[in-house]
Amino acid sequence: MKYLIVTAALLLCIQLYFAIAKKYNIVDKPNERSSHSRITLRGGGMIFPIAYLLFMGYEVLFNHYAFYLDNSPIPNFWLFGLGLLLICAISFIDDIINLSSKIRLIFHFISVTLLLYFLNAFQLLPFWAIPMCYILIIGILNAYNFMDGINGISGLYSVVLLGSLWFVNQYLVEFVTPDFIIYPIMAAVVFLYFNFRKRARCFLGDIGSMGIAFWILALLGLLIIKTGELKYLLFLTVYGIDVISTIAERLRLKENIFKPHRRHLYQLFANEQQVDHRLISFAYALLQVVICAVIIKEEHLGLWLFPLIALPLMVLYLILKYRLKNTSTM
Repeated sequence: MKYLIVTAALLLCIQLYFAIAKKYNIVDKPNERSSHSRITLRGGGMIFPIAYLLFMGYEVLFNHYAFYLDNSPIPNFWLFGLGLLLICAISFIDDIINLSSKIRLIFHFISVTLLLYFLNAFQLLPFWAIPMCYILIIGILNAYNFMDGINGISGLYSVVLLGSLWFVNQYLVEFVTPDFIIYPIMAAVVFLYFNFRKRARCFLGDIGSMGIAFWILALLGLLIIKTGELKYLLFLTVYGIDVISTIAERLRLKENIFKPHRRHLYQLFANEQQVDHRLISFAYALLQVVICAVIIKEEHLGLWLFPLIALPLMVLYLILKYRLKNTSTM
């Protein structure tokens, strides 16, 4: 019953947001770099900070801050929430008025600092690892944002990651209260109802891609700290391969990597080959499902999992991109 009520609340909130977005013209207008051709409401990802507020509201009202596992307190969700709301707020402003990268980076740095406090990283990690954490987390946040370019891709991909994390939490090692995973899953499913269509009613916007990436990174951080296993970073393999390879290609071509482009593999499929966005999004999600299953099942290879999974996927990526480019130039 609780989850039905939460889902209904999320549906109501996103419908209210649609009315506000229409009134104030918060829309995504297609340009020569876009993978869509119609004006569409932007900022549907506001559902993720709302899901957090609903999660906290329930905990405060009914569990009285009962954030405990194994009779010891787990990290303070208020710290996480402050970081999430801060990064979502600055991302939403950027959706509307296009802020400078320096301003965004300052707020990203503050949000990541709160996330690291939430994970207790400053106490658990050696000092030399902290700068690496900032670079890795801010890089992944922006990579997630880069990949959100066609209908359904980040929504489905996020459901896969969150579902995998829920499975690990439920059946392998409990690293967080289950609702902290279930609430963003519900939010992603509600968003997909309006986005995973031939003609989407809304897009995530930066508020959504940054918000859900921040939440996923918090969960991955809790899991890695609990288990000591870096292999769970491979839950981000498919997005990671596409982003890293595309950045390398753009650097080779001496392009500005911070400017919009259409060089990602999914963009080539969507724009040059005119493949249905939903099919591409499903393929990305399905490939990550397979990878997550291998990661969860494999217990003995340790860090060898990184080359064993990443290298074949990189080869597949390069073959597909080479063929697509040859086809488009014929």
